[in-house]
Amino acid sequence: MDALARLHSEILACRRCELEGLLPHPRPVAYGHMGARVMVIGQAPGVRTMIAGRPFSGPGGKLLRGWIARAGIPLEEQDRRVYFTSLTRCYPGKAPKGKGDRKPSAREVELCSPFLQREIELIDPVLVLLVGSMAIERFLGRMPLAEAVGQLFSRDGRWWLPLPHPSGVSRWLNHPEHRALVEEALERMRELLSSLGL
Repeated sequence: MDALARLHSEILACRRCELEGLLPHPRPVAYGHMGARVMVIGQAPGVRTMIAGRPFSGPGGKLLRGWIARAGIPLEEQDRRVYFTSLTRCYPGKAPKGKGDRKPSAREVELCSPFLQREIELIDPVLVLLVGSMAIERFLGRMPLAEAVGQLFSRDGRWWLPLPHPSGVSRWLNHPEHRALVEEALERMRELLSSLGL
């Protein structure tokens, strides 16, 4: 617990992106508890997460937490049983064109990477949910979302389950066949949690 608290303090104090001119006013997010056996890795905090200081606090987070509840971890137990984090720790701002938030740059992901690696080492999750294409590519390599979602991967002594980004801006979930893949992924998660006694 002390090691995780120290890591969270380092994350909250981080100003690396500001020093490199990547973000004007960084407000890192760090939250979670030891003992979680499931980890969620998303892309970056949204504006509501930045304000709340709690990962996946916006509408997309509500949808994601609903998926996790349907897979067997009730909402009221998720902050204890699931460790929520992301590739980067600061809200990247609005996308310069179109709707939604800007995707973090490769450099931003690189600067935050040591934090995420230490979280994985400390939490040592049995199952990692990779939310969105950026997180999936980072850990499993590039692949079409429709080929990743619904599959369960075993690598590095862990299980990895890709999920789409639960953003209202994304049109991927508008297709019935894609929603069916999400249901398949949740069923795989439910079966795995049951088999592992989690």
